[in-house]
Amino acid sequence: MKLINSILVFSTLAISAQALASNKQMDVIYGEDNRMDVFESRDSAMVEMSRSTAAMIAGANLKRAANGEIAIQAETLESRGVCKSERFSQQITAANCSGFLVSENVLVTAGHCIKDNNDCASWKWVFDYKVDSSEQGTVNVAASNIYSCKRIISRSLDQISKDDFAVIELDRKVANRRPLSFRRSGKIAAGTAVTVIGHPTGLPTKIADGANVRSLNTKYFVANLDTYGGNSGSAVFNSKTGEVEGVLVRGENDYVYNSAQGCQVSNKCPSTGCRGEDVTYITNIEALRNIR
Repeated sequence: MKLINSILVFSTLAISAQALASNKQMDVIYGEDNRMDVFESRDSAMVEMSRSTAAMIAGANLKRAANGEIAIQAETLESRGVCKSERFSQQITAANCSGFLVSENVLVTAGHCIKDNNDCASWKWVFDYKVDSSEQGTVNVAASNIYSCKRIISRSLDQISKDDFAVIELDRKVANRRPLSFRRSGKIAAGTAVTVIGHPTGLPTKIADGANVRSLNTKYFVANLDTYGGNSGSAVFNSKTGEVEGVLVRGENDYVYNSAQGCQVSNKCPSTGCRGEDVTYITNIEALRNIR
């Protein structure tokens, strides 16, 4: 599960004890940090696909603003113990997991993000949780961009095979957003370029490209993606075809303590170093076979 180091504070995210206990692994930067805000991306296809990415946010973090929009409220990355010198340190960190749209009212995420009906009922799924400039400190979204989980269609969290996914039905059809195209047979090849879109450490939407598949396992593949806690459930795309190849689920430690600064900094590895990030194959999800 993608979780930030336990030294950081989670007071505004209301992360469940079950979620914290399920897995202690986190993520890391491989080589250069390829994360970018949506407005920074020059890849129009990825920008469009980011619109089909949703953030899993606690209802307590969503407050109605004076203009009728919904203000997303949370601590900044710096206020949670990350060094001010880190990228995005002044942005808010409201998301606990990520998800992506595969049908007009069906969303896929990680199995450890939505474990049961209580989780289904407790979290909101928010589209357009993003910033439009480097100076933007607050994020408001239209109330129509916020959805609830109606039911869990299918789910797996297998400690032996490491299969990890959940398919949920939203409370209504998602308007004006295109469901993502996904692989329906076969497997991605080692060495293939991949891109991830999601919410690292709960931040507004980030696109991270420049990664490649390192190895293939029975239920998942491993890639050197720049992902963090909050990226769990993110769609991992084939950078060439634009198809979803899998669901980001596990990885290396996110942060390490910098004693000189007295705060956390991103864990950094060579592009070929550390353990890599685990991605559940999208083809593992039988419930998606009838979705067109």
